[in-house]
Amino acid sequence: MASVRLSFSGINLRCPSTSPARSAYIKPTIVSAGVAQNLSYWDSIHSDIDFHLKKALPIREPISVFEPMHHLVFAPPKTTASALCVAACELVGGNREDAIVAASAIHLMHAAIYTHDHLMLTDSDQKTPHRFGPNIELLTGDGIFPFGFELLAASMDPAGDNSDKILRVIIEITRAAGLQGIVNGQDSDVEFDQSGGQTRRSLHGCGAACGAILGGGSDDEIERLRRYGVYAGKIQGLLSEIGRKERGKLELVEKWRALALKELEYLDSKRIEQISIIVRV
Repeated sequence: MASVRLSFSGINLRCPSTSPARSAYIKPTIVSAGVAQNLSYWDSIHSDIDFHLKKALPIREPISVFEPMHHLVFAPPKTTASALCVAACELVGGNREDAIVAASAIHLMHAAIYTHDHLMLTDSDQKTPHRFGPNIELLTGDGIFPFGFELLAASMDPAGDNSDKILRVIIEITRAAGLQGIVNGQDSDVEFDQSGGQTRRSLHGCGAACGAILGGGSDDEIERLRRYGVYAGKIQGLLSEIGRKERGKLELVEKWRALALKELEYLDSKRIEQISIIVRV
């Protein structure tokens, strides 16, 4: 079979702009209160992230590029890492709109990682069969991650004085996806790590830190929420791999849960109960 070459070169991944003088920036749109009240707190965040991404990444020409990209962005299971970005922002006093773009970028990183991790699995090895060939999925996965940076760059608003925060978020995401995230993932409990565990906790720590940055949190709040996110990611990563009750691993989950909740004790917010749900599993 002849190989298929997919290139993102020269393609503008932003949505069409109605103004030639301004790059197309998708203003965060939040689901109406009437809809959100029927969802749990975390479900409402996921709903807002999906809504923003669907506006930012509609299926359009060239179909050969944007159809697989759209599909692969929404194919992975939900990650609380992206929702944690919004929850952390709101916990330190920020608004949901402040963090939706960063949360979307974190979801895109999750989608890119998921695509690459599942690239070599056969249809019999996974619940959802491959919809596209490995060559298309590989190149599309490579294009998903940088699209998140484009969304962040487009969200910079000099009038809103958020440029420094966005730059810090871009650095956070870059570190989480790179070597620093892998190095930080190593700890004394490494023997219990399963495949993808390091990435999962790095992504959650990044999400929490980014949300705290965008919400205007103090350095102490940012670092406490980062550590909370790391513990949350470790807990979810380990629980996802436990097929039966294994005493050693469950004891480790309890240890991480206690450490995660301890980080929240020092934060003054009415939203602590909401954000702590993801470690009370």
